Amino acid sequence: MLPDTVHKLPRDERFAYARLLAFMTRVDNELTVDEMAMFEQRLGTALLSPTQRKSIRNALKTPPSLEECLEGMGEETARLALRDATLMASADGNVDDDEKEVLQSIIEYFGWAPESMERLLKWTSEGYLWMQQGYDILNEISE
Repeated sequence: MLPDTVHKLPRDERFAYARLLAFMTRVDNELTVDEMAMFEQRLGTALLSPTQRKSIRNALKTPPSLEECLEGMGEETARLALRDATLMASADGNVDDDEKEVLQSIIEYFGWAPESMERLLKWTSEGYLWMQQGYDILNEISE
């Protein structure tokens, strides 16, 4: 699990963060096991109430618009949400054009540097490679 500060955000912003992640799971119109695992992991860091968690799970079926997800989101929340939206998009091993378009829309909405998406995608790719190397080591240990 990533060391994080999501749980320190105001409750309404943690809810907005989780809604954005629910939105991201549906961008490519398929929800893989890897995406769901990433979603549940990140949702756990948000420390939402049971009622809010139920609402977020309903958003998996009928996601709000991107604009609804971003409205009222503070700067720190938005940065963490962009990072984790990038992780969500990458979870199935492929970031398609629709997912890239959403990531770029988030960046533009908040007026961040245009190369932010490529930097985060590179970081994510390197992170998944690092994790795979750990699995490889574990497999070698058991041989």
